[in-house]
Amino acid sequence: MLHDELAATVGSVDCQVHYGGTMTTARLTPRGAATRARIVEAAADLVGIHGVAETSLDAVLAASATSKSQLYHYFADKDALVLAVIDRQAQRVLDAQGQTLHELDSIAGLRRWRDVIVELERRVGCVGGCPVGSLAGELAEVPAARQRLQVAFTRWSGHLVEGFEAMQARGELDSSCCPGDLATGVMAALQGGLLLTQTTRTTRPLELALDMAIDHVAAQMTTSS
Repeated sequence: MLHDELAATVGSVDCQVHYGGTMTTARLTPRGAATRARIVEAAADLVGIHGVAETSLDAVLAASATSKSQLYHYFADKDALVLAVIDRQAQRVLDAQGQTLHELDSIAGLRRWRDVIVELERRVGCVGGCPVGSLAGELAEVPAARQRLQVAFTRWSGHLVEGFEAMQARGELDSSCCPGDLATGVMAALQGGLLLTQTTRTTRPLELALDMAIDHVAAQMTTSS
């Protein structure tokens, strides 16, 4: 029955599936994709609360209402599942920021994005920190996980880079500025602010860090902008 889920059908999706010790690219039916997604979603929820080390596969099975054979059908081991969790947490973070991620091509847009992030922290009571940053703190010394985390942060900061490049193309941002460096600075302020916000249970550190980072960008704007 599980192998039937891998039949190539209209509407199926590509996925890495585990077969007896090897990983094979297969096309999942909507049913197979839904089962895999359910496992990843449950694992991401548990990891977000307990961390990777304290999340067992048995707990994931119980939370996702799946069997061991189903889990091992899609994932060779816990390490493989964790890589999928990194991807899922990264997507959740991007989705939560909504349209503001696509409107970072002005100082006003940056400030709207800042307000959304601060409000998201208020809603959760400043608990948990950054889902991706927390994973980085736990997994940065694991090569495969570190590589996947780098991809996640690059996707995130890429929206800032695109915004800064657009400002530069319009002649609003000094041509001597490096959009990549500016994006790195803003991301560093964001992650540091989130860490202190988690520790102090107040959004003030996050607000200060983002305001200072955005003010730095504003200082690089041309007088004609």
